[in-house]
Amino acid sequence: MAKIDFVFQAVTERFHADELRKLLSKSNCERVLVSVAFVREDGVDALAASLKALAEVSTFFVGIRNGVTSVQGLRRLLDLGVRLVAVDTASRSTIFHPKLFLAERKKTASLIIGSANLTFPGLHNNIEAGAVLDLDLSQTDDKNLLTGLVKTFEDLPARFPEHIFQVNDLESLEKLFDDGRLIDEDVAEPPPATAYVRKGTRDTLKPMRLRRHAPPSRKRAVVKPKPQPKPKQPETPAEKAPPERRPHFARIWESRGLTERDLNIPKGRRTHATGSMLWKKGPAEDIDQQRFFRHEAFAGLDWKQDSARPQYERSEADFDFVIKGVNCGNFRLKLSHKTDTTSRSYEQKQPMTQVHWGKARSIIAKRDLLGRIMSLYRKDGTPPEFLIEID
Repeated sequence: MAKIDFVFQAVTERFHADELRKLLSKSNCERVLVSVAFVREDGVDALAASLKALAEVSTFFVGIRNGVTSVQGLRRLLDLGVRLVAVDTASRSTIFHPKLFLAERKKTASLIIGSANLTFPGLHNNIEAGAVLDLDLSQTDDKNLLTGLVKTFEDLPARFPEHIFQVNDLESLEKLFDDGRLIDEDVAEPPPATAYVRKGTRDTLKPMRLRRHAPPSRKRAVVKPKPQPKPKQPETPAEKAPPERRPHFARIWESRGLTERDLNIPKGRRTHATGSMLWKKGPAEDIDQQRFFRHEAFAGLDWKQDSARPQYERSEADFDFVIKGVNCGNFRLKLSHKTDTTSRSYEQKQPMTQVHWGKARSIIAKRDLLGRIMSLYRKDGTPPEFLIEID
């Protein structure tokens, strides 16, 4: 009879990445079967060392056309050498969503069925639940459970030949990407707001105190929008050119954990709130914080020299605010850039560009935002538009 255990990730000490490494490390494994809705590169990396040794006996059923599974994640699976099967329901409203991880041996099998996807948050930090089953294949019920489960998945290509297909190489993977069925992790778009603040002020609920794992370090935190292809010209008068793709918001910067200084929260009665935040490089390795914000992030704005303080340039821009998944409205914010390259702060490589919170301070100067991450998104246009997300 199957032995059943339970993983309640982030609430207890157990988490899926650790449980899966244990499952995959058991000796004499003859089959690995994985089914997930979402795959990202950081999720594959978390299990890569364990999967590499079992690649020849591993099959992955992965959902695509869901706005989460990335070309980088599937490319990483191909690099490991597993058999990769993509599942495309051809619908945004109905997606492939089962999550299970199976390791089968001659006399036993281990299985985790639950809510965790093959992403770093899904395997480490999200609140996820999973049932851990250890099967004794000498028992008829356990054997029948395993046989039926494997057969159900292996029969999918024959039942749905147009929607389920094997991805054998990078060429077929790139075609899925070109067809728009996989996302590009290098173009980080803001998540849709879950709701809008309609009355009163936004909530000040602090983050849940959960067991968390630090995400892997990123070589590059800044993500630039991917250039949009030019519309195809009609070959004949009867052939219509495809519509030009609209510009979209893409993340161009993220902060480290926000501080009292960033959020304009006075530490004491005598502490003066400046009303502004300096744009610092954050965790990125390749940002020159003295020029990036003025000449790249906020390029295209109408910058003018301050007549009273000529060492400063001033501009304004519209910013949407999404805080903890809630749209808190649009604010017109002032921006300043110090142009003096002979100052002591410039020589010390201090940041030179700042944002003045103005009326947005009413939603920014809150202690529930301390330590959270701020992301800046830009949509190219004349003028460009901006979105600030704090989560």
